[in-house]
Amino acid sequence: MSARISKITVYALELPLKKPYLVSGGRVYVEKMDSVIVAIETDTGLTGWGEGCPFGNAYLPAFSAGIHAGIAELAPHLLGENPLYPDQFNHSMDVLLAGHWYVKSALDMACWDILGKHTQLPLYALLGGRFSHSVDILGVFANGSPDEMVADLRNLRELGYRIFSPKIGGDVATDIARIQAIRADLQAHEKITIDANRAWLPDQAVQIINAVNDPTLYFEQPCETLDECRAVRQLTRNPLILDECIHSYTDLLQAQRENIAQAINIKLGRVGGVTKARRMRDFCVQTGLRMNIEETGGSVIASTAAVHLAAATPARYRLATSDNTRLHTVVPALGGYVFDNGVGIPPDAPGLGLEPIMDILGEPVAVYT
Repeated sequence: MSARISKITVYALELPLKKPYLVSGGRVYVEKMDSVIVAIETDTGLTGWGEGCPFGNAYLPAFSAGIHAGIAELAPHLLGENPLYPDQFNHSMDVLLAGHWYVKSALDMACWDILGKHTQLPLYALLGGRFSHSVDILGVFANGSPDEMVADLRNLRELGYRIFSPKIGGDVATDIARIQAIRADLQAHEKITIDANRAWLPDQAVQIINAVNDPTLYFEQPCETLDECRAVRQLTRNPLILDECIHSYTDLLQAQRENIAQAINIKLGRVGGVTKARRMRDFCVQTGLRMNIEETGGSVIASTAAVHLAAATPARYRLATSDNTRLHTVVPALGGYVFDNGVGIPPDAPGLGLEPIMDILGEPVAVYT
């Protein structure tokens, strides 16, 4: 297969949230997301689309201006590369720019879109097949009082969600009260993952997890670092999900080798795109780690890529997939995945299965030829 990149175009799209969003005990306050959308054109006439969108500037060591700067560094050297070989393309990016995984995600995603269009296959087919018709979407809701969070849970239930991820993190007594209130309102067929987004110190995490005393609950990213989460693992019995501290394959190896986590949250934008997320997915399947497969932020473009990868993952190893499109009202593409009563259905069209709406994207902020 042969194709060469002839043009890379970059767009900037602001995604104002419906209401401000608090996570990590209020340390992360987000009013809007700044999305970077990329089009890669080839000499064969195909165009692939990708999106990179940090969740504000304080959630991860990633910010949208960094994506623009990183693409400016990479793009001139990627012209002429073959986008039909994503692993080879990623190797080229990693040689040109060490680390900075979040910079590369949109470029990598666009290459997979091109590969799907070239082969006339949907992305899920290229990533392993379709293990289910749909994937569960997490009903995510932000920090608030116990009563406010129960109200948010009920609102999401009305939309069809049955797996929830309340964002907590604060003083010990308040977080115990939040968890107890949410659990009391939970219905028999529903599940929750308690996500602290690294808000706790180890002693707080141990107190809260043990006080709740429900071994069926997953707790996600209780503390900042792998070492801190290891300390929590040793003093608690609930399964832990690691998220923000897993950036590279090496991080994942350490988490599995040292039995720190029983599940991993793989966010495409955080780990470098579809290619690296697929590698992590395969490792988790082989070693028995369950997964949330998500995106860090963005529109239907990024969320559709995550839904494709989740659908291409055996259901036994999946927990759920989050969807940032619920947080804002901007729809910059036609097609993409379909939300239906708490689940996401990937499209069957080639590649990502969507086409951006150019009037919404506006004028490009950079063009490389």
